[in-house]
Amino acid sequence: MDAPTTTSAGNGTSGENGANGGGGGWFTPRKRGATGRSAPHAEGDPAGEGGEGRIAPPSRPVAAIRPVGTGAERASAMPQRGAPVPSQRPAPEPPAPEPRVPQARTPYPQANPPSAPQAPAAEAFATTPHAPEPPTPPAAPAYPRQSSASPDAILVRRTMEEIGPVADKVTSYFYALLFVRHPDLRSLFPAAMDTQRDRLLKALLTAAEHMDNTAVLVGYLKNLGRGHRKYGTQPAHYPAVGEALIGALSRYATTTWDSETEAAWVRTYTTISQVMIDAAAENELHAPAWWHAEVVSHDLRTSDIAVVTVRPDQPYPFLAGQYTSLETPWWPRVWRHYSFAGAARSDGLLSFHVKAVPAGWVSNALVHHARPGDVLRLGPPAGSMTVDHTTDNGLLCLGGGTGIAPIKALVEDVAEHGERRPVEVFYGARTDHDLYDIDTMLRLQQSHPWLQVRPVVDGRAQLPDAVREYGPWNEYDAYLSGPIGMIRSGVDALRGIGIPFERIRHDSLEELVAAAD
Repeated sequence: MDAPTTTSAGNGTSGENGANGGGGGWFTPRKRGATGRSAPHAEGDPAGEGGEGRIAPPSRPVAAIRPVGTGAERASAMPQRGAPVPSQRPAPEPPAPEPRVPQARTPYPQANPPSAPQAPAAEAFATTPHAPEPPTPPAAPAYPRQSSASPDAILVRRTMEEIGPVADKVTSYFYALLFVRHPDLRSLFPAAMDTQRDRLLKALLTAAEHMDNTAVLVGYLKNLGRGHRKYGTQPAHYPAVGEALIGALSRYATTTWDSETEAAWVRTYTTISQVMIDAAAENELHAPAWWHAEVVSHDLRTSDIAVVTVRPDQPYPFLAGQYTSLETPWWPRVWRHYSFAGAARSDGLLSFHVKAVPAGWVSNALVHHARPGDVLRLGPPAGSMTVDHTTDNGLLCLGGGTGIAPIKALVEDVAEHGERRPVEVFYGARTDHDLYDIDTMLRLQQSHPWLQVRPVVDGRAQLPDAVREYGPWNEYDAYLSGPIGMIRSGVDALRGIGIPFERIRHDSLEELVAAAD
């Protein structure tokens, strides 16, 4: 989903190093990437329960789908819509075990383990660009759905509408099927499966439902494919995921599921998996799956916000405005997204703004326990909230909380290119205390006459209202970074004052889901 206006965030999970080599069954990949470098331990986002019960494998595959090439070659290998595909009905849902909370471990050198948070929870607004994702896509789209939909897309969306009210059950059953049939994959996921446990399935469902928006979807899938390398995902893992996906959908879409719908899902997943496989294979030719990065400084700005600067073990190319995924040694296989808080530096150092939130595993470890000498891991860069240097449009930037980090990077990027285009920054916060980086932004304003920084504190003004007071903005490209609520209201405000959607950029998976809905 690297569309010019919306972003993709590689949020999925799955995979392992060479496990379950079964290349037969459904969705057998056309090819696998080169062996290359793999992570010492694969990572997945916390997902559904492992399920202990017995789930009998299907007596025969739902469809013998094998991704083959692209375009006409792939189309010729896919079953045609309406082709008879027997429906699978899995055995009764197995009981789900209680989630296990991971104990702090230190697989990396020079790490001091923190105590575990009181309870696992999504890290609300702790990182940029992503806030916690709801189990189902938002109802209101950020831009209109395409007027024409393919037959497969209609069937897929019909399924999505039916399973929406029982999304949690679908997620649990999906992982139960996956882990009971392929127990070797369980070790690739975090020990606790109750935080963000729906990410893998949700990423697949998001991609499937938006299959007609090719420009957005392909970029999204490529980011997923590249990002999955850090988990150790191999092409041979995709059939197992496909089987679990179809099994869970067929169990809960009881009124809309038939052979035609099943065939549409098989075709859709085949396409999704092949794009991801190809993207991972291409990326493996010129980039590692992950980078080690040593903490070189830890600046505690407030009681719960720190600026963490790291030195990667090898060159780390990225663009200002992008983000990465980060894993700490205290919570193996648990990754969180953080935006780069500056443009690329000659010394190769990278900085991140981290806000600790209640029960936030990674954020609390980074804010309260990380110290110089600790070693983290970084996934590949992602995101399209970058400056278009082919135009001279001004930049209208809205940053809330730690969302000011990528905004600062954009300002530095404009300055480094020697451009004189106007840049207007609205820095939103709940209190004056939360304007933790205002001094840095004001120093930048003093150095660059084309830059205007306006702090906006809740209670005295609302960020969207403040933006409306200034302008006009018809010659500006807009950038938003921060909590989901701020992005939603900001997009509404910008659209309301006439800025077209194609000139609004933001990095938020939830908004991306809404945008393609």
